[in-house]
Amino acid sequence: MSEYENVKPRFEYRTFQRNYDDLVIDTIRNKFECTAFRQSSEVYIMSTGNSRNNTKLRDNKMDIKCFVQNKESFEQWNPLAKFKFPLNVERITTELFPAFSIACPKFERSEYTQEQFLEEIIKPNPQLSGVEVLKRRFATTVENCITEYAEVEFNGSPYKSISIESTEIEDLKKAKKVLHLDRYENLNYLVAIKRAIGMRG
Repeated sequence: MSEYENVKPRFEYRTFQRNYDDLVIDTIRNKFECTAFRQSSEVYIMSTGNSRNNTKLRDNKMDIKCFVQNKESFEQWNPLAKFKFPLNVERITTELFPAFSIACPKFERSEYTQEQFLEEIIKPNPQLSGVEVLKRRFATTVENCITEYAEVEFNGSPYKSISIESTEIEDLKKAKKVLHLDRYENLNYLVAIKRAIGMRG
C-alpha cells in the first residue's frame, strides 16, 4: 500500500516574484511575525517532456507529485510516490522515467545512489536538468489554509514565494483575498523553475 493512498489531493495557489509590492509585504509581515522557519536543500529534476509531474530529491529520497486539475484558478496536485535511494534499474525504468515523459537511457549499473543518479543519468541527458533549490520557509495558517512564505534560490538565483494550500476551494478564495495574491500569476514549481533556467517544454 502506498503511503499516499489515503491522502486527499490539495488545491494550491503559488506565486513567485523577485519582490512583492508593499501591500503584500506588509500583510506577510503581520501574518508571519515571530514564525519559525525551516531550511532545506533540494534538487528538482526538470524534463523537456514533462509539465505534469513534480519530481524532486530531498534527504536521499525522490518525491513525485502529479498535476490533477485546474479549478477556479487553483491547481490540484496529488502525491504519487516516494523512492528511497539507492534505486534499482527496474524502478527507475518502470516508475521514475515515465514521470519524466522521455525515453530511458542505457544503464551501466543495476542500482544507483542519489549521487550516481544525478551524475550518470541526469547530467549527461540534454532533456533533463537537475536544478539546485534552496528554500527558507515560514509557515502559518490563513483562513484554514496551509500558508507559506519562502525565500528560494534556483541554482543560486533568488526569488520570493507565497503559497496557500487546502482541499477546500472556498477557504482558498478567502485566503487569496486576504493575502492580495490575485494580482500575481499562479505558478507551480515546474513552471517557475523552467522559466528561471530558460528550459522549454
